[in-house]
Amino acid sequence: MTVMSEQPVPNRAVRGAVDLTQIGAASPQPGVAPGASSGGGRDQVHVQASDATFNDVITRSVRVPAVLVVVSTRLPESIVFLGSVVEIAKGLGGRVQVVSVDVDANPGLLRALQLPSVPVTIGVLQGQLLPMFAGALPAEQVKAVLDEFLSVAVQQGVTGRLDLGAPAPEEAELSPLHQEAFEAIERGDLDGAAAAYQAALAQNAGDTDARLGLAQVGLMQRTVGVDLAAARAAAAADPDDVDAAIVVADLDVLGGHVEDAFGRLIDLVRRLSGPEREKARTHVIALFDVVGSHDDRVKKGRTALMSALF
Repeated sequence: MTVMSEQPVPNRAVRGAVDLTQIGAASPQPGVAPGASSGGGRDQVHVQASDATFNDVITRSVRVPAVLVVVSTRLPESIVFLGSVVEIAKGLGGRVQVVSVDVDANPGLLRALQLPSVPVTIGVLQGQLLPMFAGALPAEQVKAVLDEFLSVAVQQGVTGRLDLGAPAPEEAELSPLHQEAFEAIERGDLDGAAAAYQAALAQNAGDTDARLGLAQVGLMQRTVGVDLAAARAAAAADPDDVDAAIVVADLDVLGGHVEDAFGRLIDLVRRLSGPEREKARTHVIALFDVVGSHDDRVKKGRTALMSALF
């Protein structure tokens, strides 16, 4: 996936998010959990949070994605699972911080989250909570979920890293046009980034990174300044309004709800006819390009679209 640094993506609530901003006041940095990696830098891969310090987690997630693992000291298996998540995070070069919360010691968070059981793993991105999964999954499944979460973070421009006191992994050198696009995104010049990616495609029509980057920049251009609540209200008022559905689908992809976005537009392809059907079909294909052809959800989406068409 093409890396997109911090840029002017509108700060919007994510559907299904839980607002914990009222729990606790500003407080010192969370304490380091036993066994957390020190790394020799200012940051820690793993920190503990509490009712009083959770706002620090919310604030930090604007810059660095976090994964909240809710555990109970009365359930040793949840502590073992937490250790597995921390080990996976250590291999991600500071791109994500693991935050653990002991529900036995933090009744405020327990009431706010209303969890039926632990462990539970939740993403924290731009001040919002994104439910991931309940229970203790195998390490390879956890890694896959974290990789997808970080892809969503990149799409939303959250690409900060923890300072672990060691150099970040070296990245492959970008071509001049890709570098130009990257720098344009960093300074908020989405039109300039689009032009650079278009130039790269003119040089090499098979440049898949440029095609993906152009599609992602286009999504960002379309959604800047869009009011999420108003967009959803418009789509709900007229389920056959293709333009309203397209706006919500764009916002869903930006927020990580990829299957919802595909399903919304494919349903319109199935129900409608004529130019409106074609508009929905064309846009869902454009969103396939945003997500990337190798994503399993795109493969399923293409199959569903084919079924809707024929």
